[in-house]
Amino acid sequence: MRLPEGGRIDRSQPLRFTFDGRAYRGFAGDTLASALLANGITLFGRSFKYHRPRGLLAAGAEEPNALVELDRGPGRREPNIPATLVPLEEGLVARSQNRWPSLRADLASVAGLAAPLLPAGFYYKTFIGPGREAWHRRWEPLIRRMAGLGRAPAAPDPDHYANRFAHCEVLVVGAGPAGIAAALAAAEAGGRVILCEAGTEPGGQLLATPEAMVEGQPASDWLAARVAAIRAHPRIRLLTRTTTFHYGLQNYLCLAEALDRPDGLRERLWQVRTARVVLATGAYERPIPFAGNDRPGVMLAEAARAYAGRWAVLPGRRAVLLAAHDSGYAAAFALADRGVGLAAILDLRATPPPDLAAQAPARGIRLLAGHGVAGTRGGTRLTGVLAAPLRADGVPDATRAEAIPCDLLLMAGGWTPDIQLFSQSRGRARWDAALDAFLPGESVQDLACAGACNGSLDLAEALAEGAAAGRGEAWAPPPRRSTALPARAIAAGALGARKAFVDFQNDVTTADIALAVREGFRSIEHVKRYTTTGMATDQGKAGGLMGLAVAAAAQGVDLPELGLTTFRPPTMPVNFGTLAGRHRGPLFEPLRTAPLHGWAGARGAEFEPVGPWLRARAFPRTGESAEAAVARECRAVREAAGLLDASTLGKIEVVGPDAAEFLERCYVNALHRLQPGRCRYALLLREDGFLYDDGVIARLAPDRFHVTTTTGGAARVLHLLEDYRQTEWPDLQVWLTSTTEHWAVLAVQGPASRAVLAPLVEGIDLAALPHMGVAEGRVAGIPARLFRLSFTGELGYEVNVTAGQAEALRAALFEAGAPHGLTPYGTEAMHVLRAEKGYVIVGQDSDGTVTPDDLGLGWCIGRAKRDFIGKRGLERAGMQGPGRRQLVGLAPDGDWLPEEGAQLLPAAEARAAEGHVTSAYRSAWLGRPIALGLLAGGRGRMGERVFATRRDGTPAPLRIVPPVFHDPEGKRLHG
Repeated sequence: MRLPEGGRIDRSQPLRFTFDGRAYRGFAGDTLASALLANGITLFGRSFKYHRPRGLLAAGAEEPNALVELDRGPGRREPNIPATLVPLEEGLVARSQNRWPSLRADLASVAGLAAPLLPAGFYYKTFIGPGREAWHRRWEPLIRRMAGLGRAPAAPDPDHYANRFAHCEVLVVGAGPAGIAAALAAAEAGGRVILCEAGTEPGGQLLATPEAMVEGQPASDWLAARVAAIRAHPRIRLLTRTTTFHYGLQNYLCLAEALDRPDGLRERLWQVRTARVVLATGAYERPIPFAGNDRPGVMLAEAARAYAGRWAVLPGRRAVLLAAHDSGYAAAFALADRGVGLAAILDLRATPPPDLAAQAPARGIRLLAGHGVAGTRGGTRLTGVLAAPLRADGVPDATRAEAIPCDLLLMAGGWTPDIQLFSQSRGRARWDAALDAFLPGESVQDLACAGACNGSLDLAEALAEGAAAGRGEAWAPPPRRSTALPARAIAAGALGARKAFVDFQNDVTTADIALAVREGFRSIEHVKRYTTTGMATDQGKAGGLMGLAVAAAAQGVDLPELGLTTFRPPTMPVNFGTLAGRHRGPLFEPLRTAPLHGWAGARGAEFEPVGPWLRARAFPRTGESAEAAVARECRAVREAAGLLDASTLGKIEVVGPDAAEFLERCYVNALHRLQPGRCRYALLLREDGFLYDDGVIARLAPDRFHVTTTTGGAARVLHLLEDYRQTEWPDLQVWLTSTTEHWAVLAVQGPASRAVLAPLVEGIDLAALPHMGVAEGRVAGIPARLFRLSFTGELGYEVNVTAGQAEALRAALFEAGAPHGLTPYGTEAMHVLRAEKGYVIVGQDSDGTVTPDDLGLGWCIGRAKRDFIGKRGLERAGMQGPGRRQLVGLAPDGDWLPEEGAQLLPAAEARAAEGHVTSAYRSAWLGRPIALGLLAGGRGRMGERVFATRRDGTPAPLRIVPPVFHDPEGKRLHG
């Protein structure tokens, strides 16, 4: 079916490909759809519900039928790709979908015989009833096995995806004539311009009509000159094969650019922020509902013209045009000029425009005004149509039908402007009666619509409007008048037709929509969901407005009264890889490593994820179990000294004249009087009064604080503080800087910690440094901040140096600590040591419903403070009282270890829990298991027994004790 000349294909570059296992040949510049059509293939797929044979309906993104599966090798299988959007490439492997065992012999097509029993919503009414078990166990699994249009890839995707942020003054979406004019005008006005086009090359409709004249020259010449100017312009970036799928607030748009580079870079996600947007997204031709309108060979008129003009492919040998709009005549005449025999024109209008009506007989073409299609003939290919005059109600009179042999039926039902992105921008659509379409109306963002998407179907109008939009100027369209048959009138004539499809992919007919209306669905959103019209991969681009028209006709209301469905992103299906970008595999949630990670790994450390970090859990020696290693590390800290890489703690530098006031307003503690060189354990609440995070605040100078957070809370605490700084107290002169990665923290803990550090410390009086004190000096010759802090209950110090100096400091510490038995310890030993001392971990011993007093930390709250985040929340009646769940220690009877999360019961046979276990460990130092828990009224129940649930179903007893198991007087802490 390939024409001997013409088109925009490169006949010097033949390309081989396969479809359903058979080899074919096309040319560079073809799409998979045009190449298959050139090889005489008209059957492309099967419909979703009835498995009816389907051929090409369109030539672009609105194609609902020709969905294929592409196989580019292991992990590169892509389902549900419209063949119209697949550029042909050498060795391309494509398969049809939704059929078995083959496309021509699909056994599931017997579902079409049961179509009368499977109307809209049949699964709700048939399978979901009083006996829902049958639905869940039998019918739903069966329907799910039959449903689906493609197979999800089974192997990991080997390709990679890029992400890019961009800014410009003008973003132009769509590189048809209007978009080209807008981009050039905007660039000449001095702005940076991004022009994106979903197709492989700019030009839009001009690519299919090279014979057209544009501004006094052939379309191909005009287009070549303008594209060359765009590519050469220093302020224009042209992106082809780039789909704009999301329009957000403040002119933020997301674009998906297909690359398919040899290095495996498959697609790129562009996130663009622009001052102004020009939408030149074009319009879609409407199909016409009639009996049998889904048979392969029934095609949109403009799509058929595109296959012939752009790809030099005849979509058929003998055609019939069914027209409700003037544009169908131009398309049919262009096809006739290229060799398609035009058997007849059936015009649904009783009086076609005289100039068009005169051209048909002059070309030897029968013109049957006031005629429609009463039915079609053929199996997997159209062989003829039944032309019939229309009755007074617009329905074809089948009793007077005439059979006309043909293999191509062209539909020209009018045009639906593509306003999906405009709707996403929160603009309000308006109904234009002259054009019989919804057009862009009032906009809430700085954007303009130009060309066919704004109703300017005339080429000269589109160019003028595009140029004005590019310059940011207002443009008033000339008065418009249409002789097209309104969509509602077309729909009314098809309400009673059998198998008159509106949504071709989901097999939604006019009868289905009429049934939904009869069953009480009036809102178009409800009709859409009940019938699934407009919910296919094309998102209603082809049949969306005709579905609205059918619903309006069935309800007896005007189409604008019915309204429009909501358009949501994405406008086109987007590859999951494009959205994920680099965030997959190990980068899905990147694990950060501490400065001593490499050394810890070489030392044989076992690692565990802690928040976003990978931390050393323990350092087992050869032949030593992890449990034994933790016990050894704990004893080393209690008896001598241990070293922990605590660099993962969140760290924020708070600086400025109002730094103290800012922290005073944020944290519960009284911080104004904190002296430079001193630290304070501090709590941060949410506005509802519940604990959000904890840490240590050190005052380095009157206007400078070093604030630490939990390992997992660094980012969220910074975001919370920054939010308050910018929105609640912008008058305060204070600045926040994350220094988590800047400072490495090596914690030296244990009775010998001072002896380990003493020979290394310069410029700091180590003996005079008090507990909760901080000083700056040198440790092992390295500039450092030295904190005297302890999370173990022992004498302890935390040395802060820049991350790049961590390894040098570690080496010096171990050399100095060797005589004192300095031992590395990991997070598990740290957990055991802090639990022995009764220190809590936010997020483990708190659950989002805990107040400071619940944890026994009420002493932290500055009672005389005027205000702080969460103060009013704490003052609520329910946040106080002895009945709240409070932190307690739990001592098991015997050597068994309760499970963290176990429920605490007042009696073994009780069913209502009074709390739960938050932490549980075996303490080698104490020689017994210990646990912490949250228990209702816990502090007033010391000595009582509660029972913890266990997996074997038999609760076991625990004695309620104070939460501090080791050194309750704190003598060891103060050295």
